[in-house]
Amino acid sequence: MCGIVGYIGSKEALPVLIEGLKNLEYRGYDSSGVGLVSTQGGLQVRKEKGKIKCLEDLLAQHPVRKAQVGIAHTRWATHGAPCRKNSHPHNNGRGTISVVHNGIIENYQQLKAELISRGAKFVSETDTEVIVHLIDEYFEGDLVKAVQRAILQLTGSFAIGVISSADPATLVAARVGSPLIVGVGEGEYFIASDVPAIIRHTRRVIYLKDGELAVLRREGVEVMNFAGEKAPFTIDKVTFKMDAAQKQGYAHFMLKEMHEQPEVLKTMAALRLKGGRVTLDGLGLSDAQLKGFTRIKVVACGTAYHAGLVGRYIIEELARVPVEVDVSSEFRYRAPIVDQKTLLIAVSQSGETADTLAAAREARARGAVVVSICNVIGSSLARESRGVLYTHAGPEIGVASTKAYTAQLMMFYLLALKLAEVHGGTAVKERLQFARDLAEVPALIKETLKNAKHIAKIARKHSHYGCFLYLGRNINYPSALEGALKLKEISYIPAEGYAAGEMKHGPIALIDEYRAVVCIAPQSDIYEKMVSNIQEILSRKGKVIAIATEGDLAIQQHAVKVIYIPRTHKLLTPLLAVVPLQLLAYHIAVNRGCDVDQPRNLAKSVTVE
Repeated sequence: MCGIVGYIGSKEALPVLIEGLKNLEYRGYDSSGVGLVSTQGGLQVRKEKGKIKCLEDLLAQHPVRKAQVGIAHTRWATHGAPCRKNSHPHNNGRGTISVVHNGIIENYQQLKAELISRGAKFVSETDTEVIVHLIDEYFEGDLVKAVQRAILQLTGSFAIGVISSADPATLVAARVGSPLIVGVGEGEYFIASDVPAIIRHTRRVIYLKDGELAVLRREGVEVMNFAGEKAPFTIDKVTFKMDAAQKQGYAHFMLKEMHEQPEVLKTMAALRLKGGRVTLDGLGLSDAQLKGFTRIKVVACGTAYHAGLVGRYIIEELARVPVEVDVSSEFRYRAPIVDQKTLLIAVSQSGETADTLAAAREARARGAVVVSICNVIGSSLARESRGVLYTHAGPEIGVASTKAYTAQLMMFYLLALKLAEVHGGTAVKERLQFARDLAEVPALIKETLKNAKHIAKIARKHSHYGCFLYLGRNINYPSALEGALKLKEISYIPAEGYAAGEMKHGPIALIDEYRAVVCIAPQSDIYEKMVSNIQEILSRKGKVIAIATEGDLAIQQHAVKVIYIPRTHKLLTPLLAVVPLQLLAYHIAVNRGCDVDQPRNLAKSVTVE
């Protein structure tokens, strides 16, 4: 979950590295550091606890000599508390080799004990430090060979960047299980955990595959396997614009990304919906193959899991195909029952979520056909899948997912329509009308966003509450889960989402005058049941905020505060209801002075178990 960036070329490396770190800070912000090497100055390292501003302050007090080769790292702590000694880069004992690392080395304790027995001296509590000591032990004048020998000893996941004062014209990178790209410029080359780190310098990238090592020199790039054999590679062009990774005048990335949702979904609908029929380019399956699946399994984590839950309701309703949804981290530990007639849908914004990757591999090993819903082109999950449904939502920098979630929902709606078409689960006339309704959703979300001031006002009046409950029924039960997660993530207020029918089975004991309850109650055939839940809460002095359909004046008799969403098909309400839930969480967090884009203890991509 850490962020890595590296540079070799003719420019001064430090400004490139610092800019890259700032664009990767969503991947971790416990500490950061840089390592620079030059023919004149040897190896220089500066690192500091805290955000990148703390590193910049340190560099101002203790500047480094100019260098044209360097590596840098922003950390999300796994092994060892956030502090300077545990920050990356890590050096060998002689201060001649420096390493940055994203991932977890599972056998580090055994390796550390062996290295100590042979005289190595460790200064940190991290698993990463074993890597640099191994490279040092194997170094005999050839940095590439030393890295090759060292990484063969490692068990776990890693993306690494390595430099050495003994070979100041070389930058070595390697990956297993953790993402790493190589940027190709004009006489300059980069490594990075993600494209935003280097997008200002180049749009040409190589997506390293698992088990590949890259050697970067000013003359060019070599890619090889860990045995040293040359590996073929392609140079892809990144299509999103530089300003997509900038705030563009918004106070926070999260706010900007919420307001990007209408355009993202409009583009998806325009690309995939043609005359009421769905085109799923990239799925990699014919209609006959789709029809042959007798059941569907969805695996995902966090917000993507909630999207999968909505997907289950939609697919079962429209296509009449049974769907199961699993948390990825549990899927492979329960001997899942899958076979050749199982379609497994793996959902991950980054395509690098470790648990989801592991679940996809487990399902594939058991015979299932794996397709993925993913935002990042060339990701590990995409390469593990038979087909990929890219959401093309653009970079999402805010740690709390917003536009990626609604894009995943949109893709599930599109997939459900396609499955309904091949399985005949819904009448053609009904299906075509649903497709038309779906195409109108982006404009309705745009209308919903216009309620932002009203929602901000409600947030101010409720930001002091110490606990929130979120209630929803049927297809909006996942919306309750997602609303609660958003609030927890960015405001640190304890919040729980429940199926509203479960209130009397325990959660109602929590209701009192100090509790705020968000009730998702759009017009549907279960509306009256939600109103009953609201009345039960009010009779116990709970403070109710209701999400309701425009024109529903009756609900004002029951709810303390009402946020309206436009009228739409009942199955499409999760796409609209989540927008006020996002805005409510955002404004509560801002009122409480929380760091909205970089909430404590979290990182954007969970690339380790």
